[in-house]
Amino acid sequence: MNREWKILVIMMALIAPSTLTIASWQNNTANFHRTGNGTASEITEQKAITIAQQHLKGRVLAINQIGHTYRIKILSAQSTVHTILINAQDGSVIPTH
Repeated sequence: MNREWKILVIMMALIAPSTLTIASWQNNTANFHRTGNGTASEITEQKAITIAQQHLKGRVLAINQIGHTYRIKILSAQSTVHTILINAQDGSVIPTH
């Protein structure tokens, strides 16, 4: 084997493990972002919106997730803005008063 090939084989041997580590990290990161915070048992944003709209009819203005809570702002037919809190783990409505 000539010198260039030996260097190439050594370089590949050194780079391959780090490439696998990076690919594994990227896959784990993608899974984390897909579920919100890494917990597969959480409900989706769409499910949280459906639950909130069953609780209060109106147009959804915004949805944010903070920890295990979805915060959904809804504009009612009476033109008032309401905030509904939904437990992201079980989908229950969290009382605010």
